Amino acid sequence: MKKTLLIVDDEPRTRQGLKKTLEVWAEGKYEILSAESAQQAMKILGQQKISLLITDISMPEMTGLQMVKTLKENNQSPVVIVISAYPEFSYAQEAIQLGVLSYLLKPIMKRKLIEEVEKALEVGENLEKAGILKKVVDEKLAHLKIEDQKEGSLIKKAMEYVDAHVDSQITLTEAAAHVNLSTSYFSVLFKEKANMNFSEYVTRTRLQKAKNLLISSDLPVAQIAEDVGYTTSKYFIKLFKEYEGVTPSQYRKSATIRN
Repeated sequence: MKKTLLIVDDEPRTRQGLKKTLEVWAEGKYEILSAESAQQAMKILGQQKISLLITDISMPEMTGLQMVKTLKENNQSPVVIVISAYPEFSYAQEAIQLGVLSYLLKPIMKRKLIEEVEKALEVGENLEKAGILKKVVDEKLAHLKIEDQKEGSLIKKAMEYVDAHVDSQITLTEAAAHVNLSTSYFSVLFKEKANMNFSEYVTRTRLQKAKNLLISSDLPVAQIAEDVGYTTSKYFIKLFKEYEGVTPSQYRKSATIRN
């Protein structure tokens, strides 16, 4: 049975361009569908299995990220690539938390699109075989709710700071200073708004990135540990096992099982 790819974009020119590019690349090996809205896409997703969802972020009524979140809440988990005309860091942050594989900025080069689609399909196949697609996403991060989500929110700024420096040593004091709050007040405020303490947010953000790297790259575990801010792979492995129940190597192996 052919795998199906679904493109969702409210801009006809972009939607048609992406569809044509992928149809030429696919040479009939994949079915390429398109939808002009998240609502239309949800109907398609409810009727048939979609292996890869390529969605714009900014759409009326329901954004691409809202659609992805709804799908995950309904236990529907296609591999996702999001596209956007705007390099908004907050969008990229939420996409990472939702386990989105790639974040592409318009205009998208044909070669880049095809590279990301090929990578996404391979990752999806591996995850499907291993039956762990839902495990890739940290549900606590995905369902993180902040009361004050308006632009300029201090906690939102702090989260963006963490995400931008995930490969560095991040301290509570530094994050508090970044948003011009005292360390003690920031600590209490963060826990109240994010429903988790600051150190847990940092750890979960680092491990989410690590899981994505374990599945989508061949980087050694030690390199991944460094890339997500841990100075020693031993501590990284210990922490990873505490949260995921398996070591990074076991996690990667289970995600790349082949028939």
